[in-house]
Amino acid sequence: MVSRYALFEQCRSVLEEKGIDTARFDTLCIFQDVLGERNPILVTDKNKDVSPELSDKIMELVRRRSEGYPLQYLLGEWEFYGYPFKVGEGVLIPRPDTETLIEQTLAVCRQMGNRSPKIIDLCSGSGCIAVTLKKEIPEAEVFAVEISDEAIKYLKQNAELNNADITIIQGDVLDEKLQQSLSDFDIIVSNPPYLTGEEMKELQIEVAFEPELALFGGNDGLGFYRRLTVRWKNSLKTGGYLLYEFGMGQHLAVSEILAENDFTDIMLQKDAGGIIRTISGKKI
Repeated sequence: MVSRYALFEQCRSVLEEKGIDTARFDTLCIFQDVLGERNPILVTDKNKDVSPELSDKIMELVRRRSEGYPLQYLLGEWEFYGYPFKVGEGVLIPRPDTETLIEQTLAVCRQMGNRSPKIIDLCSGSGCIAVTLKKEIPEAEVFAVEISDEAIKYLKQNAELNNADITIIQGDVLDEKLQQSLSDFDIIVSNPPYLTGEEMKELQIEVAFEPELALFGGNDGLGFYRRLTVRWKNSLKTGGYLLYEFGMGQHLAVSEILAENDFTDIMLQKDAGGIIRTISGKKI
């Protein structure tokens, strides 16, 4: 058998040699998951042996991570805005950048003075946006729309996991009939696919494992913003707000799309890294 510390250092070295910048963090997450302990390498425990069975399991996860497989998929669960979300192949991994969209949506609700808004999340994926908004605004009526068979399984799991009573709809957000069947929303929020054709060719290894359906936004990355804005503004109440997340450098183009569709009070928001990441606009 091998000690925890020796195994930890071995695993960290394997990941570092493969160029994984977050080698120590990733190794710690894997140890926490397999050993079921929050602090698996405390000084008092570092010489404790790891059984061959658990050691093999840890090494297999490290091997897959060293090949670029996403840590989040290996663990099967990831935290977003303080809440747990099940993830796996077929669903986009929740990212800290998207927490900016949550913050801006909550700010809009406060600005509206609306404690029970009717909200719809388009391209919901794992449900991290819809579920989090329901948890943060318990009196809100929240809808989530997702087309993917794989993703909607996680969406349903995550609503149940977080005890979030939301309405889940499987459908195409670009379907006019679906849009016409859903109306009178105070807030429409979406983190649609926004990678360009060129960006899809240059994906990081980890991102390449995520579903193309949730990534590719057309040759210029703006296809969904154009079509969603034109269509779904008709499902928004006068005085209601449309909010989007977008990629780095897309803020001017998305601002223009909202302005061209008669949205006012357009506000941009930076993420924790200082990148302009989200936008809100008011329907007049």
